[in-house]
Amino acid sequence: MAEETEPETGPEADLHRELAELVRGARYVLFDFDGPICRLFAGRPAKVIAREQVAWLDGQGLGEALTEAERLDADPHSALRSLGLQRPDSDLVIEMEKRLTDQELRAVRSAWPTEHADPLIRTWTAVGARLAIATNNAPEAARRYIEGRGLSECFEPHIYGRTQDLKLLKPDPYCLNRALRAMGAAPAATLMIGDTPTDLVAARAAGVGFLGYARNERKAGLLREAGARHVVGSLEPLLGILRKRR
Repeated sequence: MAEETEPETGPEADLHRELAELVRGARYVLFDFDGPICRLFAGRPAKVIAREQVAWLDGQGLGEALTEAERLDADPHSALRSLGLQRPDSDLVIEMEKRLTDQELRAVRSAWPTEHADPLIRTWTAVGARLAIATNNAPEAARRYIEGRGLSECFEPHIYGRTQDLKLLKPDPYCLNRALRAMGAAPAATLMIGDTPTDLVAARAAGVGFLGYARNERKAGLLREAGARHVVGSLEPLLGILRKRR
């Protein structure tokens, strides 16, 4: 593979240098799970699961608890987050969260690795960075996936995900702060890689740097509209930066 050539002048060159500084300066890296590491719902689209969540709520007579936007949201966490905020600690919320966890655990078997994610994770570990996962998915789903990819030694025991206290889902920085405390990480030396505006908001709240990953232009647009300065459509440039460092 040809080594990437850095642009010499202009705004593009400035952004590339900033990206290189972000990557090379990160002593701690927090990865979102579904997106930057893999497409968890590659075998069964997330929007299908989201619709099933809404249909299940309708069957419980609670469909009116959701706004129209929440009913149409393709994110399986949307309906769960809404109900959790309205009825914290209720048996219904516990059951709904368990149903989603079961779906995520099944999805691990057909998840697609994000291109270049595995070598990026291994290379970042090899150059001395400490890594963690900070996700809204069930932590056991992330744990099973990385075990299957032979990546456990790069992350364990630092995998932080959804709890039954749903108000702590991102954009709340709870899981990021758990990772920072557990690793003894200085926020200024930490980089979050995420693919949604909620990841960006959580990173800002935790005081860590942010790098957006977007597998399509729609996702890239949402991240930029939310204020993300650095958004990449591939993890390959990050890998190139780290390999130059080595």
